[in-house]
Formats: sequence, structure tokens, C-alpha cells
Amino acid sequence: MLENTEITLSRDVEATQIPSGNTLTLTAGTVVVVTQALGGSYTVASREGLARITEANSDALGLERRDDGTFTRKREPVTPELLADVPGREKLVWERLKTCFDPEIPVNIVDLGLIYDCAVSPLDDQSGLKAEVKMTLTAPGCGMGPSIAADAEGKILTIPGVTEAQVALVWDPPWNQGMISEAGKMKLGIL
Repeated sequence: MLENTEITLSRDVEATQIPSGNTLTLTAGTVVVVTQALGGSYTVASREGLARITEANSDALGLERRDDGTFTRKREPVTPELLADVPGREKLVWERLKTCFDPEIPVNIVDLGLIYDCAVSPLDDQSGLKAEVKMTLTAPGCGMGPSIAADAEGKILTIPGVTEAQVALVWDPPWNQGMISEAGKMKLGIL
């Protein structure tokens, strides 16, 4: 799943601005978020707004064609050093989770106290690492849970060596405002 995935462009790429249809160049190093991947083209959001990148330029997004004709993100080879760096990968998972937000609250899900657990472990076949995260929501009826979990999984999967990610929604213990970090409380003005 590429939607909601943050990608840094590996090279300059020509794109079509949406909705104007004007051509623009997104430069190497630009961070984009894939908002849609259909029909071999990719809609991305960047500081320049929405743009469409064609299949012919998918390599700029770090994508490669599979045998079935679909595209997937290129992955760095999983080395024994990456497999052995479980603490380093776990730290990176926490950092990536700090880039995920509930759309209704301007505090990341870590500082909001929504992440209860994070564990990284090698896969049985040693082909990579698996990140397992337990997350809650501010209210059990919040309809954004699946979207936030998918965003978190997508960001976790950008970490070199992590080839599987699972974000499970849990409800025990129930979330309360006391779980918000000091930084989160300051941002919300509840200190």
C-alpha cells in the first residue's frame, strides 16, 4: 500500500500540477506524500500542492516494477547488521510514530499518549524485521483509528530493514489526558 506514504524524491522529476495541468519540476530531496496510486500514476502532495507523477517517472519515488506489473518500494538489502540492530530500529519506529497525527488534534500520537507498546524483532526467516505497535485512541468511537493505524504502518515500513509492520488498536487501559506528555500538554495549552 503506497497511499499515505511519505517519500523523498531521489531525483528531479517532471510532474503535472493538479488541477491546473501545468508542468512543474519537483526537485530531488523534496518530501512528498503519495495520496493515490492508480493506473500506473501517482498523485503526490508536496509544499507545491498536488501533482501527478507518471509511471515512467516512478523510479524517482523509489518504486520498482514487480513481475505482476504492479509497483513496490525499492528496499535496501537486509543485512545481518540491520537484523542485529533491533534497538536502533525500535528507536526509529518511535521517531516515525512522532510524525503521525490524529487529524483533529495537533499533537503527534506518541506525545498524545496513544502508543502503548512498540516491539521490533527479526522475522523467523531472517528476511527482515517486524515492528508490532499497540495503539489506542482518545475515544473508542473515533472513526479515524484505521486511518491513523494505516498512516503509522506506512511510515514504519519506510525504515530500512523493517519489512513488516502491524499496528493493533487496543482499549486497555482506557486512554485519559494524564497519558499526554508534557510537550503535548504544552501544545494543547492544558498545563
